[in-house]
Amino acid sequence: MIAFLKLIKFPNILLITLAQLCIRYGLFEPFRPYGIQVTLNSFGLFLLLLSTVAIASAGAICIALYKYDTPQLPKSISVKTTHWAFMILNILGVGIGFYVANIIERPIFVTLFIIASIGFYMYATYLKEILIVKNVTIAFLISLALLSVGLFDLLPSITATNQSIQKVCFSIVFDYSIFAFILALLWTLLQDTTTRTQDHANGIQSIPVLLGQHRTLKIISGISILTIIAVVYYVYTYLFASMNSTLLALLGIVAPLLYISITSWTFEAEKRISSFRILLTFVSIIAALSLLSYQFVLR
Repeated sequence: MIAFLKLIKFPNILLITLAQLCIRYGLFEPFRPYGIQVTLNSFGLFLLLLSTVAIASAGAICIALYKYDTPQLPKSISVKTTHWAFMILNILGVGIGFYVANIIERPIFVTLFIIASIGFYMYATYLKEILIVKNVTIAFLISLALLSVGLFDLLPSITATNQSIQKVCFSIVFDYSIFAFILALLWTLLQDTTTRTQDHANGIQSIPVLLGQHRTLKIISGISILTIIAVVYYVYTYLFASMNSTLLALLGIVAPLLYISITSWTFEAEKRISSFRILLTFVSIIAALSLLSYQFVLR
């Protein structure tokens, strides 16, 4: 079981699920007395999350199978078992997604799950060899997991009377999905720096292979600075009325990103890549939990 959880990158899946739950119960639920209408009941939300978990797990397995010429699997799990797990999880994820899409009478929404399933497979078998595209693909698929909660829970319930507040909440989800995209992009760039030698040996073109680790860290620094500017602007525009929300964003998001952006220029930067990844995980958790603060800001 431990080997399987490691194979599917369980901490990453847990983080995505946390963000989805915070969107529903931290952002949507507190505003139901104020006019927000949600489409999914608790069971429907559980199915949506289960579908996301299944497809994300299948994606992680697919990446491990096709990462290099030799599958990157735990010793206790065979290649045959892994192939079966990949197929079953994909079928389960898309099948449940199709069921949930029909529950909300939007069968076309199953396209999201199909795109995610195909996207992971395309990344593992082909896109991983294309510079930049590999990083953008994973970041997009992660952001799509957050956006799916808004698409399934808010859009089908929009009426003439609640249109305004529904759009406000959906715009918040959209903003957070963009932020998740950026964090995932930074994380994949850092991940590429740790596998640069293996990628080069297997003919995989990544930014660290092409430019080297030091220049890649400077790119990460630049993206982090731009993200900090965007977060500060967002906090000043939307959250400044709440001191607690402002402090949470500054200390839990801006400060770690500032540390990464500054430290990335030092000579010790390459030795601190693992700590940068831990900080990005911390920022992701804080960003998810910050959704709980909107109930005190928007009222």
